[in-house]
Amino acid sequence: RSSQQGADSGDGSPSGAAAETPSSEDFSLSLLDTNLPTEAETELRSFIAKRLTKGALFEGMGNVASVGLSIPEYKVGCYYCRFQQENLLEMATLESDINAPEYVVCFLGGSEKEDTFRLELDKYVQSLKINLNLEQKTLETYINPYLRSWFENAICPIQRVVQLFQEKLAFLLHAALSYTPVEVKNADERTEKDISRFLAAASLQGLVQEGTMTSLCIAMTEEQHKSMIIDCSGPQPQLHNAGSNRFCEDWMHAFVNGAEGGNPFLFLQILENFKLKAIQDINNLKRFIRQAEMNHYALFKCYMFLKNCGSGDILLKIVKVEHAEMPEARNVVTVLEEFMRE
Repeated sequence: RSSQQGADSGDGSPSGAAAETPSSEDFSLSLLDTNLPTEAETELRSFIAKRLTKGALFEGMGNVASVGLSIPEYKVGCYYCRFQQENLLEMATLESDINAPEYVVCFLGGSEKEDTFRLELDKYVQSLKINLNLEQKTLETYINPYLRSWFENAICPIQRVVQLFQEKLAFLLHAALSYTPVEVKNADERTEKDISRFLAAASLQGLVQEGTMTSLCIAMTEEQHKSMIIDCSGPQPQLHNAGSNRFCEDWMHAFVNGAEGGNPFLFLQILENFKLKAIQDINNLKRFIRQAEMNHYALFKCYMFLKNCGSGDILLKIVKVEHAEMPEARNVVTVLEEFMRE
């Protein structure tokens, strides 16, 4: 389906294509659903057929490529993914003589920026795979609307959160970095999911040691005894027990300024840069701490770095957890905590 004006979309897709033997030329592609003009759909089907013939599509793993279509008369970004219906895949595994039908879903956008959201689109297809049922009633009530909503549901959540929170986004960024528990009240289902996705995307999960994140979650929960509360009962969300710092406020401005252009792909890039800077600051602080174990001047450098980086409160908690089993480093962290309190 093609995205329409980058918002109301569908799967520009040849959609579901049954392919019994995707690694050979002995297969056929049958159209299930599309919102493309006939000529463009035929061209896209030809593109997918070539990929299938080459064995270039792996089950459940999406790809992004540039595809030239006559309508529109320019190349567009195409995310495409091959999958099998979940319950039929299990049956085919148990009984090797069963050839379960396979499907290819395609989402078309204005450029190859869909690659930025490839993991999100993989998850979106995974949900389709689990719920796929080709009965006519299911096609009309679930599959077709689900395909039409791909852009809004998979690409736009971060943008919606930025537009909803505006300057209050700094508190959300701080909660994500510090692993502060967050409770959302009086929000509709989509808004609650959007906030949850934003917090997950803004966190350092997978970028720092897993044990550190687990310990940090426990430490933050024990220390605060309170979750940050987001009340969405009014036109603007109201936040309680919220924290922030200069680092998160500076990055909030980058998001709010980016909202003027209305490009949903930009926000994920800003979010990745936000996390990259946080990781760089953590690594710099850890390097200074190693030096401070033997050098008092380096201890002063640690203190000045924490004062000036804008996120000393969070960084100190992260390195405290990471260095809990290292006596020398733990002593340095204890001294730094005293300095910061003063």
